[in-house]
Amino acid sequence: MDIKKIKENIVFWVIKSAAFLNLLALTIFLFFLVKNGISAISWKFLVLPPRDMMTKGGIMPCIVGTLVLSLGSIIVSLPLGVGAAIYLCEYAKQGKMLRIIRLGINNLAGVPSIVFGLFGLAFFATYLHFKVSILTGILTLGLLSLPVIIGTSEEAIRSVPDTYKEASIALGATKWQTIYKIILPSAIPGIMTGVILSISRVAGETAAIMYTAAVFYSPHLPTSIFQPVMALPYHIYVLATAGTNIDKTRPLQYGTALVLVGLIFLMNFIAIMIRSKKQAKN
Repeated sequence: MDIKKIKENIVFWVIKSAAFLNLLALTIFLFFLVKNGISAISWKFLVLPPRDMMTKGGIMPCIVGTLVLSLGSIIVSLPLGVGAAIYLCEYAKQGKMLRIIRLGINNLAGVPSIVFGLFGLAFFATYLHFKVSILTGILTLGLLSLPVIIGTSEEAIRSVPDTYKEASIALGATKWQTIYKIILPSAIPGIMTGVILSISRVAGETAAIMYTAAVFYSPHLPTSIFQPVMALPYHIYVLATAGTNIDKTRPLQYGTALVLVGLIFLMNFIAIMIRSKKQAKN
């Protein structure tokens, strides 16, 4: 047999094995989570606030808090990230400064989330006097997701064929009209990929919100963005580490984790449907 064919088969087998192991790990994780958490899931669990030292009741404030923080962070980071990507791809001059900016964005993507949390606490909560609040958490998570959105938006904009731009300019359109009416609509599916990745990350963040937005216990829903909020990831952390009846709340821990996974799946599913609809139009 040809050596190249043997190498190709080996590489294919390694890739196939890696995909199978990932799928197996995901299946085991979901099975374990469903097995231990499904007993806690009920209508009351989803619509009532916690009570009796969080050993009873539900997680409604946590669900609302997670949705508000996740969607709010995307509202903040999406226009900033897409705007930065447009500048880097269409307006910035090639050179050392551009390479430094891209290096900084790549390094920012690798910064641990707890560092973003400490920055949010120092700058937004303390210096700007936003205190521990929804607004502080949204801005912190927005910064956390910004590098991912910039990176995916850049790739999406670069993937638009140059012939689209040349045809638009040849017909008399300005550079901005070309970007707004030709490039961005064609790049939306790729941009939505960044949104999906960002939602998956920020919805499950604990370290970034424990200093900026989340509180141990709040039986009522917030009425202002300047108030703190409960969130599913931090609630799981509290139940598992800081509760007074950790063993008693074990089913609630798994139930809350199962709801969090389901919520992330739902938000991702909606984003994927939007992306697929845009791809079909293109």
